[in-house]
Amino acid sequence: MSERNSTHHHATAASGERITPADIAERVRGLLGGAGDAAEEMSSAAVAAAAVVGTGLVLAAFLFGRRRGRRRSTVVEVVRM
Repeated sequence: MSERNSTHHHATAASGERITPADIAERVRGLLGGAGDAAEEMSSAAVAAAAVVGTGLVLAAFLFGRRRGRRRSTVVEVVRM
């Protein structure tokens, strides 16, 4: 934190003014700038990627389990006389 910001913070708290949630939100928006928008875009892309990877894992588990079941299953012949 720069010296200017830290003295401003102390001056606000020392002067007896109440700090509201709106003040905090405004300060965070000022610090982040456009980073909030970029983070939202990245998070939606990450959710989409996670969905694709998760679907692929479920599909792979299904196919490998099906193959293993076919290999291990016993073939029973019923002969009619």
